[in-house]
Amino acid sequence: MVARVVTWAFDGAEARRVDVQVQITENGRNPYFAIVGLGDKAVAESRERVRSAFAAIGLAIPDKRVLVNLAPADLPKEGSHYDAPIAVAILVAAGILPTDATERLACIGELSLDGRWQPVAGALPAAVASHGEGLTLLCPQASAAEAAWSGGAVVGVETLMDFINHVRGQRVLTQAEPGVLLEPGVVPDLADVRGQEQAKRALEIAAAGGHNLLLVGPPGAGKSMLAQRLPGLLPPLSARELLEVSMVHSVAGLLERGSLTRARPFRAPHHSASMAALTGGGVRAQPGEVSLAHHGVLFLDELPEFGATALDALRQPLETGEVTVARANRHVTWPARFQLVAAMNPCRCGAAGGRTCGKAPRCMVSYQTRISGPMLDRIDLQLDVPSVSAADLAAPPPVEGTREAAARVAAARERQAVRFADLNGTVSVNAEAPPSILDRIAALDSAGRDLMDKAAEKMRLSARAYHRTLKVARTIADLDGCEAVRRIHLAEALSYRRVDPAVQADPGGAGQLAPV
Repeated sequence: MVARVVTWAFDGAEARRVDVQVQITENGRNPYFAIVGLGDKAVAESRERVRSAFAAIGLAIPDKRVLVNLAPADLPKEGSHYDAPIAVAILVAAGILPTDATERLACIGELSLDGRWQPVAGALPAAVASHGEGLTLLCPQASAAEAAWSGGAVVGVETLMDFINHVRGQRVLTQAEPGVLLEPGVVPDLADVRGQEQAKRALEIAAAGGHNLLLVGPPGAGKSMLAQRLPGLLPPLSARELLEVSMVHSVAGLLERGSLTRARPFRAPHHSASMAALTGGGVRAQPGEVSLAHHGVLFLDELPEFGATALDALRQPLETGEVTVARANRHVTWPARFQLVAAMNPCRCGAAGGRTCGKAPRCMVSYQTRISGPMLDRIDLQLDVPSVSAADLAAPPPVEGTREAAARVAAARERQAVRFADLNGTVSVNAEAPPSILDRIAALDSAGRDLMDKAAEKMRLSARAYHRTLKVARTIADLDGCEAVRRIHLAEALSYRRVDPAVQADPGGAGQLAPV
């Protein structure tokens, strides 16, 4: 007889079905316990954990030929969550539990040496997949609150003996309840930033349209303060976005006690982060910062200090909203629709923004050109942030703060939601709009077309930069409550496209746009 138990392997943030098949047969004087099916080291070590868990509850692995097959055999299996389904399948194959004990059940969990079911990553995707197939998920009690957010049948188990007693009718394991849904907490207020009115305006535009933003300025200008206040301007995650974000964080093991939050992710990796840390990878392909920032903000401070290879690896996810980690035997795709906010000094010494720089302009040009042109081309708003004056610091706090700006952002996003309602949820903000619909949503009048034609020639805009400028103009019009994109909206959008550093170093060169 072959006993079968359903479990799950994780392919990115999705779960793929795996059948744990156990066969116990006579094998003379040479008993053994083998696990086949392309498992990693953690799966191979399941034998010893299962053996010890059985011993802890007074049972023993049959002294026979025990063969465990994880099907499909060509799908790589990673992680310790196969312990529990292997143990349950052995209990059925050995006749300790009836053959129908595992019907309509799926199972995940790591076993400790004393038979306890330890929490594992990926409980939420496993529960979603189980619910999709009409299965009840057995998972560790510590992961049950997280898994219960799937809306399906989820049962938390403390120990292997608890499950045995449940099947025998000696104990009842009840349906798990979801954890706590946390509302966004207190966020830094935009009113704390003194001066920098243009930068605040750019931050509001970025929040309203989901645009990428680059802040360039000397040390102490408030670039990091501005970036940290962007999450407060963004609306809470929708139900669909909350599920997508939580599934990624579940696989990464970042959900604590089953609690979810509607606050958008804000990830700020150090500039020493590698390409694998940003995009995902490792021996067991884990989500990188771009995926952990899905539907949120990825803040890269000291942008030129990141490795060139790591930065250029962001170009694809910035365009497609997903990242694919390639391995010799598999490809793992993670969602990565994030909003990039970057900050940098104008040069390595930071003095090019106003103080004396002994190496100017060569210092500025060499530092800023560490960032490739294609990478800069994908950043919609590029702004020079000046030093804060003493008068700004001594002035009274601004009248408007995060609450007022967030209200305008919410109104602008509502206009976009109505506009994109017929696109089947593929677009939610202007930054995601495909070029094919720009002629419809950002049509220009004759004055606007004339300005755009001159700007494209003078500023040497690529096709991508051309389209992104139109998207920014559309967002500015949404903030103003205008249905049409006017010349003034386009002029402001163009003001957020920085001139090439080499041209800045030579003000008499090409690339300067005439006043509008």
